[in-house]
Amino acid sequence: MHAEISFLGLFLQASLLVKLVMLLLMGMSILSWAMIINRRKILTTAQNDSTQFEDKFWSGSDLSRLYHESNARRDNLAGMEQIFYAGFKEFVRLQKQGRSQESMLEGTYRTMRVALSREVDRLETNLSMLATIGSISPYIGLFGTVWGIMNAFIALAEVQQATLSMVAPGIAEALIATALGLFAAIPAVIAYNRFSYQVERQENHLANFMDEFSTILNRQVAAGSH
Repeated sequence: MHAEISFLGLFLQASLLVKLVMLLLMGMSILSWAMIINRRKILTTAQNDSTQFEDKFWSGSDLSRLYHESNARRDNLAGMEQIFYAGFKEFVRLQKQGRSQESMLEGTYRTMRVALSREVDRLETNLSMLATIGSISPYIGLFGTVWGIMNAFIALAEVQQATLSMVAPGIAEALIATALGLFAAIPAVIAYNRFSYQVERQENHLANFMDEFSTILNRQVAAGSH
């Protein structure tokens, strides 16, 4: 309770610019936590959905049947199922046009590559903002600290006898800006590194599925041509 009152008191005593810096950093911290919670939920859901669809895909289900099931939910598809749906839809379209085997497989692969790129973009949403908060927050806090300490020493120059008790409050309120900068930056940096790793793993997982699915289609076309 004493620490809370002390922080509030130092905040109220700070200069206008230092107050603005503190409010900015607190806003950035709240924004980063909101994005962290949202990204964690989205990445966890994406991983679970991919695992669930992959189990269904490798369970021996007929590809056409699986496609029709996905088509019934085409507006709500994401991740691995979206890549499968986009690829198989393009494969069937090219097959009806009587394209060559090589043309069908190349067109299907390109379509799945586009779907993969869109999925990665969706998973990476707001990660750049987290990186920005993590990188600039300490500098914003440091700016507030430097400004506050500068004002404290300017005030000391106006008195004949300076004491530690006179300069301590000004330095303390200035250092709070640095502390708030670190408070905003550390969770953002940790979350960014963690989420970037998860997105990279998910991208590799989806790319592996895309290659395996292309191989299956290749075998299917080769078997049908004999």
